[in-house]
Amino acid sequence: MYFSRKCKITFICHGATIYSEEGRFSDVLNYPPLNDAGQNEVEKITEYLRLRAIKNDKIYSSPATRTLQTAEVVAKLYKKNYEIIDDLTPRKCGAFNGLTYEQIEQKYPEEFKRLMTDPTVATPDDAESVSDFIKRTSGIINKIVEENIQNRVIIVTHPDVIKAAICDALNIPPASMPGIYIRTGSATQISYFESWKSLIYSGYTPL
Repeated sequence: MYFSRKCKITFICHGATIYSEEGRFSDVLNYPPLNDAGQNEVEKITEYLRLRAIKNDKIYSSPATRTLQTAEVVAKLYKKNYEIIDDLTPRKCGAFNGLTYEQIEQKYPEEFKRLMTDPTVATPDDAESVSDFIKRTSGIINKIVEENIQNRVIIVTHPDVIKAAICDALNIPPASMPGIYIRTGSATQISYFESWKSLIYSGYTPL
C-alpha cells in the first residue's frame, strides 16, 4: 500500500496580472484580471497540457477572476466543466494587500521582519499566518484527494496555494515557504500516495 498512488494533481498557476508582474501581495478575488502577458501564458501552458497528453478526470479552480479566466481555457481543452473551490484562495494578507515586499519593508519594518522570521504569527494582525495558511490549503487538497481516489486532477490556482502544497508534500518548514518560487502560467505536479507524497516537478513554464 505504501506505493499505491491515490491521486495525481497537476497544479496550474494562473497567468500574469499587473500585480504579479510587480510582485505585489494580493488576496482580492475580483482584481486584477489577467493582462495580455497572462493571456499568452495561459495559451502556452494549455498547449503544453495538450502536447504532453496530460490526462485528467476532474478540474478544480480557485474563485478569483484571474484563476477562473485561466480555468476557462484549460476546461475548453478537455471539453469539460470545472468546479470552483471557494476556500482555495491566496493567503489573507490584510493591510499588506497591494504592496510589494520593498514597500512593506519600508512602511512596516518590524512587521516585515516578523513576516520573514515567524510563520506562526499573523502578520500583519489582520492577515493569516503562513502556518495557518499551509494548514488550510493542505486540508482542502487532502479532501480533494480523498474524493478523487485513482483520479488525475487539475487544480487552477495561485502561486501561494501551490507553494503551500509543496511545503505540505515535502514537509518543508513554513518559514521556508517564501523561498519557493512559482511562476505565473506554470505547471506543478504532485502525486499523493497512501503514506507519502511526491513532487514530480514544479513551476514548469513552456518556452
